[in-house]
Amino acid sequence: MKESSWEECLENNSSVAVSKDKAKAKSLFETAQARLKFLKGNIITNTNSNFIFEGYYSSALEMLHAFILLHGYKVANHVCLGYYLRDIMKMDDLFRIFDDSRFKRNSLVYYGKQLDFNSSVESINKIELFIKELSLLLKKELEKK
Repeated sequence: MKESSWEECLENNSSVAVSKDKAKAKSLFETAQARLKFLKGNIITNTNSNFIFEGYYSSALEMLHAFILLHGYKVANHVCLGYYLRDIMKMDDLFRIFDDSRFKRNSLVYYGKQLDFNSSVESINKIELFIKELSLLLKKELEKK
């Protein structure tokens, strides 16, 4: 069944309650930050723009998993990660950026539909905004005792 809300994600066991794991969340965040540092060292070109977009999406995904882990959940799919943002955190703007990025990444990875250069640069800029906002939230959560 395809979920359409966080509640359905829980009902279908696509999202499950787990023990909060600050050490794992911190490790995921550090991995995402290291990838971002690598990505920022690359000049975006026609030939690498899709790969750079994928890298930014992967970092956003790791950060989102880290954030949700700090709240005591493990999520099995990217759709339910977005629903957590939308339904629990009430962050519709971040949800829309993440969901749009998820769709574009899936089109690229599963269907071979590459983004044109301008679209990939625009998508990178949007996911960077998402990452910036989520980083602030995640840092705040990681600083809590």
